[in-house]
Amino acid sequence: MDERRWRDDRAALNAARGRFGEVASALYPDAPRVAGTPLLCRAGWIPDEPIPLADIRLEWDERPAPPPVADPPDGLPPGHRTYAEAMGALAPPKVFEDRPSYRLLDARPPVLRLGPARYFDGVNVGESAAHELAAGTPGLPLRTRIGDPCDLARRPALPAITTLTVTTSGSFPGAGSYVLHRRDPAKVAHAGGLHQVMPVGVFQPLGGERPDMWRCMVREYAEEFLGMGEDYGDGFVQDDWPFHRAMTAAREEGRLRAHFLGLGIDPLTFALDLLTVVVIEHDLFDDLFGGLVAVNDEGTVAMAPFDGTVPRPMQPAGAAALMLAWRYRETLGLTRG
Repeated sequence: MDERRWRDDRAALNAARGRFGEVASALYPDAPRVAGTPLLCRAGWIPDEPIPLADIRLEWDERPAPPPVADPPDGLPPGHRTYAEAMGALAPPKVFEDRPSYRLLDARPPVLRLGPARYFDGVNVGESAAHELAAGTPGLPLRTRIGDPCDLARRPALPAITTLTVTTSGSFPGAGSYVLHRRDPAKVAHAGGLHQVMPVGVFQPLGGERPDMWRCMVREYAEEFLGMGEDYGDGFVQDDWPFHRAMTAAREEGRLRAHFLGLGIDPLTFALDLLTVVVIEHDLFDDLFGGLVAVNDEGTVAMAPFDGTVPRPMQPAGAAALMLAWRYRETLGLTRG
């Protein structure tokens, strides 16, 4: 495949991810789905009720077995060894760095087992499989080699933390609402052109910290809600950061409640999302996020009513988080705005 054709197919993928997602979903008719959405899952991945985030236990495997499918060369233009390398040269999004990340090895909520990875490990497989489908490659050989999308051992399965942020009822203009994101295909490597909840970010460490979902979520709140950059500097100590201290204090006081809803796999890109919900008092939301940006490094931001509906086209993980939160709205202390 020459570079021009590769760019054209990449552009076609980004222009119609919602439609290609429907095509990919139809390839797995027997796979369980999360809450009636296209998000794929396995038995046991969705708990019977939301789990307080503090009860999620993260185990660590420093040297996991390598996956059979990694860095596939399928469909790449001459001179490019990986999909991420081709993206970086031919169609680079605004945010695109090969940062240390985590690989999910096993999931039996409330226990998740992780190992080390790099961000491009997921791009090289997931975006390549999506590109293959968008290009109309006969037989979909890469997707066929991967097999069951929910088999975490077949490929590098890098989890993102997808957080639905919902305000409780009250007088704040956004009361009974959630934060909605439209991901700009010119800025992101994954899910461009789709709606999504916020914040969402690849589960990655900062410095040498141990895996900690809450610490990663707090950083994503600062970056996506307030427009803070991702470069925290060499002397950064998160425990001393006023924003982290304010968020954590609110959580300890019960004014901000974080729960784990489950996990699932996007049928188009095989992206893996850990689904969480943060319920926050409306006045605290105003205090913490009164400076909520209208545009951030990944797209545009708005408030939407939390009423059991799902905007279209929407990333499967966001749709699943919305539907699960709506199902358990009484348990979560939410009321319809």
